[in-house]
Amino acid sequence: MEKQNHSIVSEFILLGLTELHELQIFFFSFFSIIYIAILLGNLIIILVVKLDPHLNSPMYFLLANLSFIDMALASFATPKMISDLMSENKAISYEGCMAQMFFLHLFGGSEMMLLVAMAIDRLIAICKPLNYKTIMSHRVCLRLALFSWTTGFAHTISQMVFTVTLPFCGPNVVDSFFCDLPQVIQLACTDTYTLELLVTTFSGLLSLFCFIFLFISYSIILITVWHHSSSGYSKAMSTLSAHITVVVLFFGPCIFIYIWPFSCVSIDKILSVFYTIFTPLLNPIIYSFRNKDMKKAIIKIKTRHVSCRSTF
Repeated sequence: MEKQNHSIVSEFILLGLTELHELQIFFFSFFSIIYIAILLGNLIIILVVKLDPHLNSPMYFLLANLSFIDMALASFATPKMISDLMSENKAISYEGCMAQMFFLHLFGGSEMMLLVAMAIDRLIAICKPLNYKTIMSHRVCLRLALFSWTTGFAHTISQMVFTVTLPFCGPNVVDSFFCDLPQVIQLACTDTYTLELLVTTFSGLLSLFCFIFLFISYSIILITVWHHSSSGYSKAMSTLSAHITVVVLFFGPCIFIYIWPFSCVSIDKILSVFYTIFTPLLNPIIYSFRNKDMKKAIIKIKTRHVSCRSTF
């Protein structure tokens, strides 16, 4: 019997964003600043919501959860990408690669459902204002947050349960800055057509379902406000425009990647950067720092901190 020359892959090589040295230096500085801004911006939101009693409402509770997920989503691959930009060795261990794919779909799926939970919160607040506090109790908010994480976990398990059993015996080069599940599956030394179809279908359907639900929810909200008051419509529109912007920015790249039938590595890289790095950066700006209550709370906490320091 002939012996197979295949060896088990113990690591994968990530090609990253570019091979041009000048661009690598620029991207290193640029994404280092972006990553620090993501951490600081989202951490400020979490602390402000925690410290200011006036922000003790379902909307800000869910917003703090979104900020936590955004920090996690930006951290599963960005630090590795930044270090790889200045490193000759762009290898990642097999276990590290599997972990990246697991956490990407965990945090991505959780964020999708949390955005749905935030839409439900706004839907009840505007369509059922008198019953809002009763319906959106603290227990309900906790359940919505828990359901978001449970959905993300179930989603990532459905993606990874068959992936971890695939045999990888070479090649081991991934043309991305992180272990992208569809690309990694294609490197398996077995027929993966059915698995690729299932992975694409599950992720695409989850993204599409959440996006359609959000579209319907915000449409109902805007129609409801329009029928009640034209002045209320403009006020609601200014508030909901932030939510709608985040939804489009997050779901647009996801739906494009999983539904668009033609694959282009350069476009996929740009879209991956967008929903793993730029969206977590834009969320604090769009949702919070344009919000009057949030700005007041930040100023109040800053003033209190300054006065405490001057006292001592």
